[in-house]
Amino acid sequence: MSSDGPTITSLELEDRRFPPPPEFAAQANATQELYEQAAGDPEAFWLARTKELLTWESEPTQGVDRSNPPFFTWFADGTLNASVQCLDRHLAARGDQVAFHWEGEPADEREAVTYRDLHERVCRLTNGLRERGVGKSDRVAIYLGMIPEIVVAMLACARIGAPHTVIFGGFSPDSVRDRVLDCGVTAMITGDGAWRGGKLVPLKANVDAALEGAPDVHTCVVVRRTGNEIGWVEGRDVWYHELVERQATEAEPEIVDAEHPLYILYTSGSTGKPKGILHTTGGYLTGVAATHRWVFDLKDDDVYWCAADVGWVTGHSYIAYGPLANGATSVLYEGAPGTPDKDRWWEIIARYKVSILYCAPTAIRTFMKWGVEYPQRHDLTSLRLLGSVGEPINPEAWIWYRENIGGGRCPVVDTWWQTETGAIMISPLPGVTTLKPGSATRPLPGITADVVDANGQSVPLGAGGYLVLDEPWPSMLRTLYGDDDRFVATYWSEYEGKYLAGDGCRRDEDGDYWLLGRIDDVMNVSGHRLSTIEIESALVDHPKVAEAAVVGRTDETTGQAIAAFVTLKGHIAGDEALIAELRQHVATKIGAIARPKSIVLTDDLPKTRSGKIMRRLLRDISENRHLGDVTTLANEDVVADIANQAEAARAADKE
Repeated sequence: MSSDGPTITSLELEDRRFPPPPEFAAQANATQELYEQAAGDPEAFWLARTKELLTWESEPTQGVDRSNPPFFTWFADGTLNASVQCLDRHLAARGDQVAFHWEGEPADEREAVTYRDLHERVCRLTNGLRERGVGKSDRVAIYLGMIPEIVVAMLACARIGAPHTVIFGGFSPDSVRDRVLDCGVTAMITGDGAWRGGKLVPLKANVDAALEGAPDVHTCVVVRRTGNEIGWVEGRDVWYHELVERQATEAEPEIVDAEHPLYILYTSGSTGKPKGILHTTGGYLTGVAATHRWVFDLKDDDVYWCAADVGWVTGHSYIAYGPLANGATSVLYEGAPGTPDKDRWWEIIARYKVSILYCAPTAIRTFMKWGVEYPQRHDLTSLRLLGSVGEPINPEAWIWYRENIGGGRCPVVDTWWQTETGAIMISPLPGVTTLKPGSATRPLPGITADVVDANGQSVPLGAGGYLVLDEPWPSMLRTLYGDDDRFVATYWSEYEGKYLAGDGCRRDEDGDYWLLGRIDDVMNVSGHRLSTIEIESALVDHPKVAEAAVVGRTDETTGQAIAAFVTLKGHIAGDEALIAELRQHVATKIGAIARPKSIVLTDDLPKTRSGKIMRRLLRDISENRHLGDVTTLANEDVVADIANQAEAARAADKE
């Protein structure tokens, strides 16, 4: 990761404002006083929060230990167990409360899992894993679809004190093997298959291929979900249902130190070798419990739905550990948004009377493309708060979300955070903050951020630069598993004492933060470093555009030229006149410097199975480079069509 180069030029302006509704502010969990308490003594603030939010076996007396930066620790003299925080302590008051309304992708499959049910399932699997020789500090891989057993598996590992690594169900056998080998996994929990978009994902077959090169895995527990034919390795493989049915419904939790590893989650690295982000127990749970309660204004009667996948950090923090630590009732959905029809999400919200929805801008833009008729089929009046996560949200997508899903009444909290941060860092507090479409607004209480130039100096208000966090926070990653040197070099070497997030950012004249995308997603056009997200936002502002992705491609005159890829709403037909109109629209909205050199109209954009646009692939297409393996995409068939259109655009440029 490098921040070489001048400060990022930020050109976009957004002047719409939405103060907190008075009735919302009057009952909000988080108030202005939280900021004041945190600013006065951040360490005491977090020490008070952890005692308030968690039930410690032995309470910590110290907050952060700064003696060995950047290897900070939090609450190190306290002891606890993560599964106890999420389950046992709720049983007396919430045992019969639903923890998860599970909705299978086949529309007739659903289940209400109470806290008591979940506790029993976790204890049975805990005992089963112990029977198979899994103990404290053993690493366990989990490779499952979005079924209740994925959360059960995580909490069973936590109950044992065995760090888990959840591997997203869309990853290939090679990706599974890389992660298993990197963290020394000895036990695997998977399924025969999973359902996604009406298709069967062959989980067990992928695991069998992956484990051919991983001889240290002695146990593979297999959940029966789809009933497809699978291979079997005697002695290693065991059916989940057969393992747990003979176990007791109580299991003694392993009490661990606050700094005991809870999980390792892999994220992509610039070298091609995945990075194993290590999170520990006490600080992480404090961060996710606090932010889940503040940002989503959680009440006892809320039905909360984070529509992410548990295979990503959003699912770890805001499907599993945060909501369960807070005793919430959540929705867990197995499938894709468009299966069996494009109103599936809205049908689920109406059925369970969901009051809080947290999803990605990619999903929102997809719904914009499909049209308002789908949400209009269902009663969405139970919603009272909306959130977005995963990448910066375009202002027009923010407005569409608020108006068409939130009925014009729901606050929209746009959140910025990372796998590495563990919990939300920058976000509005819905009862306190005046909302600005497209802005994550301010760092949360107890979080200290800055925007700096290439020399590490704070940029003036109104300017763009590089986002850093300059004080430790409880849920921060502790290291990269097995690679302390890479941890320091990646995050802490650029600016002394500051964590480099790898994102461009602008602070407006009010001091609010506008994320500009990854540092790698900045283009150098005629000496101006321009953010792709601002140009994408300008394109999506056009009434005919549903989604856009922008990349830079080499240009002999300007250094880089702006190449845009655009999908249109509904059944709108595109032509050269519309392309010219879109180019001018960007120039009018931002400035002539931001006018795209080329625009390709496409029915879809290449996306991973988690819904993120593969901009690196679009850069390769724009540069006419070899594309390599595209099998991990959710829609690999779209790539050839985009490449052909991009070639035509390049040819037109030369004429």
